[in-house]
Amino acid sequence: MSAAGAVRILGVDPGSRITGFGIIQVARGRARYVASGCLRLGAGPMSERLAEIFSHMSAIVNEYRPQQMAIESVFVRLNPSSALKLGQARGVAIAAAVAAGLPVAEYSPTAVKQAVVGTGRADKAQVQHMVARLLALGGPPQADAADALAVALCHAHHGRSTWVGR
Repeated sequence: MSAAGAVRILGVDPGSRITGFGIIQVARGRARYVASGCLRLGAGPMSERLAEIFSHMSAIVNEYRPQQMAIESVFVRLNPSSALKLGQARGVAIAAAVAAGLPVAEYSPTAVKQAVVGTGRADKAQVQHMVARLLALGGPPQADAADALAVALCHAHHGRSTWVGR
């Protein structure tokens, strides 16, 4: 936490092709947008995509200096191959955060949607709309970035509920 009592949270929506990230700052119960974007990883070998996720996540942590990271947990209804790739992407994102000394919390997709939209069955458009509204953005962010910002907002609402690192 900073001297002013603000905490910076990095939210991550992991993926083996696109990993979304979103950073918010929370002070006195209010969340403020800091940054967001998507790491577009292409179709190269999985090992190269994982290295790219680690490198980019490390650079994001270094640039924006969050104090905490929150990440979406693996969606269990995926096919086994997709779940494995998603788990690997999550793992390297978590490793980058923990290597920088950040505590990491994870939240299910349902918990994230519930915290941001009010229902665990919200669709991507509803999440984008509420993220834009909650953070006073000019318009909805790209879907993967919105999901990452939603993870950060969920963490801000729930605090340190399910720590995976540190």
